[in-house]
Amino acid sequence: MFTRTLAAVALISLSSVAFAGAATDATAHFKAIGAGNVDQIMQGYADNATFQWVGGPLDGAYAGTEKIREVWAKFTKSGPFEVNASKVEESANDKGTTVTANVVFKGKAAINVRYVLVYRGGKLVNEVWQITPKPVTFSDY
Repeated sequence: MFTRTLAAVALISLSSVAFAGAATDATAHFKAIGAGNVDQIMQGYADNATFQWVGGPLDGAYAGTEKIREVWAKFTKSGPFEVNASKVEESANDKGTTVTANVVFKGKAAINVRYVLVYRGGKLVNEVWQITPKPVTFSDY
């Protein structure tokens, strides 16, 4: 009985660490975007990562870190941005982790983004940046 209880506690502890890791990585990713630090933005990507930018002037699908880096280099030229992330939620199993969030990047204008990040093996493998059409302010959160 004690062994089963100890195993269950260990499993819960490991799950908590996995959850905290991806959400922490995602939050650092958002902050790096706001700061315009392309090298830091790129740190978490797997080599074969994909990026779906939905809406706005950078709309498109990008595959591989070279193409993704080019997109971030273009976007960060219009920064820096104040970053506000809300509703950061994480879902994980033994195959990977998904983090979703509502993020506002506020510079000359506010850019409201619905974010979806997929991690496998601790690396960012898929990213969706969905610009929402409704203008928002920080007071909306």
